[in-house]
Amino acid sequence: MELSIQERLKDLRVERGLTLEQLAEQTHLSKSALGSYEADDFKDISHYALIKLAKFYGVTAEYLLGLSETKNHPNADLADLRLSDDMIELLKSGLVDNSLLCELATHPDFPRLMADLEIYVNGIATKQVQGANAIVDAVSATIMKRHNPGLTDPQLRQLVTAHIDEDSFCRHVIQQDINKIALDLREAHRDDFFSVPEDNPLKGFLQAVDEAASEDGDPEQASLAFICKRLKLNLKKLSEDEVKWLKKIAEKSDLLKNPNPQRGRK
Repeated sequence: MELSIQERLKDLRVERGLTLEQLAEQTHLSKSALGSYEADDFKDISHYALIKLAKFYGVTAEYLLGLSETKNHPNADLADLRLSDDMIELLKSGLVDNSLLCELATHPDFPRLMADLEIYVNGIATKQVQGANAIVDAVSATIMKRHNPGLTDPQLRQLVTAHIDEDSFCRHVIQQDINKIALDLREAHRDDFFSVPEDNPLKGFLQAVDEAASEDGDPEQASLAFICKRLKLNLKKLSEDEVKWLKKIAEKSDLLKNPNPQRGRK
């Protein structure tokens, strides 16, 4: 979850256990200026204050400005991270959400996921599983030889179900690990996707679709009304020539061609 400049500055001060007065004394910046930097209506911070605070807290100016999430290791050597070229290219490509990837990797249960994944990928559990299955098979063979029970015998069925399928078992354990982490991350971001902005494009689109789907509704007019709503224009106040040009522009999108969305199709 991205923090604002105000939140970053306040968090850093609170982590040091400093009041605004104490921070002002140690940085030689005014208390009023420092307070304004942490206020909700924060507007600007001078280059001098930015550099001064970055040096004082031991972070980069990029971190304070929200351009980087690296706070404690601003000068980390890339070689120390042991990243492959492919991984570096992926992180730079923008194809994945690096912030979410960091949250995944720093989750408390991530080391367990990696350990279980390593066990599966490297086949570490193969011998143990084979040994356990061999014991089950030996006991089953002994029972069959001495008592010759039917295949539906409850005790024999228990032994059969006790036979471990290494592949299925390991993938089940890994799936359980991933599910737990995924649920925790979703809960951490619950406020993100439940906070719908007032200017919601989806709401306007659905209203346009409702108009187009009504018995007397004109799909073209509904589509134009939707476009005008997004552009903050009043369709009724447009001249005939303006509406004509709007139609020509709108014809370049799929909105007028197919105003009624079809389920399952994009």
